[in-house]
Amino acid sequence: MLDETQGYAVFLYPQALEALGEAIRPYMHDGPSGPHVLCNSIDTGGALIEMTIEGRTAEGNAIAVELMVPANMVRMIVSARSDGVFGFGPRVVAPPAEADAVAVPPTALASAQTVHAPVEIPRPMVDPVTPVMAKLPPKV
Repeated sequence: MLDETQGYAVFLYPQALEALGEAIRPYMHDGPSGPHVLCNSIDTGGALIEMTIEGRTAEGNAIAVELMVPANMVRMIVSARSDGVFGFGPRVVAPPAEADAVAVPPTALASAQTVHAPVEIPRPMVDPVTPVMAKLPPKV
């Protein structure tokens, strides 16, 4: 499930799933959003999308499987991080505790609402009388 992982959900086009056939099946997960590949890290820096998946051998040893597919087979990549800091999804902000609350004096609020006068930016020095073309040396 997407909210229980720390990584990415990679959705492939239906034509890609058909073309890859049984070779991709062991890496696919079904979910409410459709079939996808769950991976821990992803590299999109080339013609192939490289997905790193943590797996286990038949003996139970941990291995990192690198699955690479052509970039044009990928429909969408979704961050599936559940830490709430990075990725797609609603941001839940906890209200500050009473001890964390800071009282702001009214004078600070009044000064924060002060509008400053705009700063004038000096224009470059240009002679308005002499055209720029007249200052160029003649062509030889």
